[in-house]
Amino acid sequence: MRGQPGFFDIDERLKRLSDLGDQLEAFGRAVDFEIFRVDLVKALAYSVGSQGGRPPFDPVMMFKVLVIQAANSLSDERAEFLISDRLSFMRFLGLGLSDRVPDARTIWLFREKLTKAGAIQPLFDRFDAALRASGYIAMRGQIIDASLVAAPKQRNTEDEKKALKEGRIPENWKARPAKLRQKDRDARWTVKFSKAKERPDGTKPPVDIAIPAFGYQNHVSIDRRFGLIRKWQATDAAAYEGARLREGLLDRTNTASQVWADTAYRSKANEAFMEQNGFVSRVHRKKPKGRPMDRRTAIANGAKSKVRAFVEHVFAEQKSRMGLVVRTIGIARATTKIGMANIAYNIKRLIFLQKPAAA
Repeated sequence: MRGQPGFFDIDERLKRLSDLGDQLEAFGRAVDFEIFRVDLVKALAYSVGSQGGRPPFDPVMMFKVLVIQAANSLSDERAEFLISDRLSFMRFLGLGLSDRVPDARTIWLFREKLTKAGAIQPLFDRFDAALRASGYIAMRGQIIDASLVAAPKQRNTEDEKKALKEGRIPENWKARPAKLRQKDRDARWTVKFSKAKERPDGTKPPVDIAIPAFGYQNHVSIDRRFGLIRKWQATDAAAYEGARLREGLLDRTNTASQVWADTAYRSKANEAFMEQNGFVSRVHRKKPKGRPMDRRTAIANGAKSKVRAFVEHVFAEQKSRMGLVVRTIGIARATTKIGMANIAYNIKRLIFLQKPAAA
């Protein structure tokens, strides 16, 4: 029939996509996604004879859908449409033109099952183990930092805010379950300070600009050698960054002991913890109250900043290119969302690291 594409037309189009640099094809070359199958099957309880019978879609294929979403900031509805629309998406997922595409509800249910099973950390660890087995061992020390991840803003009364901070459900929400389901009781407000920009007359405001922000935080530790995320945690936006250092954020497998971080991580408790556990602090020193910072400390902080700045590449990639935001409700779902973004970042970073070898 005229106008209907044939096999040769599709092959030619796919070849053209490859020549133009299909990102997802690069994902498929860099990662053997079968490594995730064991953890996915365990999390989803997909076994012979399990209740509900065989799954409607292959779990590895569904996990790759979540990777697509994380890399491109796609909602479930948008993901469904683009999987049906784009040949590059179909090729990455192993789908043909006549194959059934998972709808938005199926994608949501799959992610929800991973969330309830707490599967995102084992999946992250599985990929990290594969990276290390390929020679990408954590080396030359680590850099720690956190970044705000925006969530839809909540418009609550002062009494409602007070109840949420105290861990209670506001009284007027209890009788309205529909409203309660739409309220994120885990996300929090915080104040983010941005460097004051120069005025038109060439002067600068005397203080940095305080910007209110609502949502969560992505706390990460990257290795200095490869810039891969090795440890991570998700918290609400108001959680104190410095405390995370003592709560599992440090990577004890790094071949070097140095730890770089900004002044938010400088405390007596953190310094003592690092010393007791064999880490060498390269954390920025704070400016003395009411006194100027001495020249030697300022120079030392400047040298540390040159190293610490590498962690900003992670957050720039996730926010600017991957469009990381949390549209879900609750810390458990936010953790899955942030964890998938960290996995997707490491895949993209792996592709970048492999380029010199390929050349």
